Amino acid sequence: MTEYSGGGDPRRSLELLWGVQGRPRRGPKPRLTAEEIVRAAIELADAEGLDALSMRHIADELGVSPMSIYTYVPGKAELIDVMVDRAFGELTPPSHDTWRARLEHIARDNWALFHRHPWMLRVALVRPPMGPNLIGKYEYELRAVDGLGLTDLEMDSVVALVTGFAESAARVSVNAAEAERRSGMSDAEWWEAGAPFLGAFVDEADYPLGTRVGKAAGQEYNAAVAPRRAFDFGLARVLDGIEVLISSR
Repeated sequence: MTEYSGGGDPRRSLELLWGVQGRPRRGPKPRLTAEEIVRAAIELADAEGLDALSMRHIADELGVSPMSIYTYVPGKAELIDVMVDRAFGELTPPSHDTWRARLEHIARDNWALFHRHPWMLRVALVRPPMGPNLIGKYEYELRAVDGLGLTDLEMDSVVALVTGFAESAARVSVNAAEAERRSGMSDAEWWEAGAPFLGAFVDEADYPLGTRVGKAAGQEYNAAVAPRRAFDFGLARVLDGIEVLISSR
């Protein structure tokens, strides 16, 4: 099931994102911090997926009662906002000399991040969590194409194009790995199992292009898809298109 960022109380989310939520003032000394809860939640989502994320599960991992979690985090929606922002904090600004190398770094860094934290692909950032890491990320992504003659809106669109492509390509890659894990069967084994039946129903003469190209791709990839190869090819074409735009200036 897809989760949506910004689904909780905006004020409480921002307090957590920026670390301004005060600790409880009364009672015994707190055993936890909000950041410890966020780290535990990320580790849980990495290991078991976003569906396994619940306040009770996090509390069990931390050895506390579920009600104690609510002392620091109002709910799952606000928690996911902070998880996303903290995960984006793992990205590194590019330090390359050319705009193309900077954008390639950004795309590959995002691709790798989604593979480390596949659950992030299940969070729709329609209302992005405006935390320090996500805002900082947007700032250095814009700097990658600043001073090239693009308008502000074009700069925003170029950044969205590159990061959106990386996310989309990573989703295909993560899904392919998950399909193999769930089925216990590699792509090669899956094709081998279905090939005799497919050959009995499909006349290659009816699909000459699909047959020719499909065979060439299948022999090269030894799979139905080659996510990393598609990412490398697609990224180069995206950057080629951006180069045309920049050259037009």
